[in-house]
Amino acid sequence: MEKASWTIYWNEYSSDTYLYGSNIEYKGRNSVHFKNELMPPGTIIKEWYSLTNYQAQRIEPSLPIIDGESRYRIKVNVETKDGSGYLIRLVFLDRYEREAGDFTLRDKEAEFSCPLKTYSYRMQLINAGMTEFVYHSVTIEEI
Repeated sequence: MEKASWTIYWNEYSSDTYLYGSNIEYKGRNSVHFKNELMPPGTIIKEWYSLTNYQAQRIEPSLPIIDGESRYRIKVNVETKDGSGYLIRLVFLDRYEREAGDFTLRDKEAEFSCPLKTYSYRMQLINAGMTEFVYHSVTIEEI
């Protein structure tokens, strides 16, 4: 049986992007240059969702459906000057939109599993001291 793999790109919707003082260049589907020298650490730069309310948000889900039965590997392809300065945080939500757990990635690759009561989740790209980067993609694969 072949394991599933999904690639998450930076879409051009700006409702879920930190825009204040940001310079964003969409060079291609897998190449987004982001620069903001005044953004404080801890700021959520971009957010992706596995479940959305299209009527309210006007965006489609960009994350795959995952379950608590499997283990997953996440690989991050983001270029920064020193190779760090960002965090990827997965926030798992239950059926009532309450946080059921979270997972924070500080490296380029890690393994995770979500809580059994996960109904949906979101992925956040968080500033951890960087001012400029190029986002290529994030890959989630079943292991």
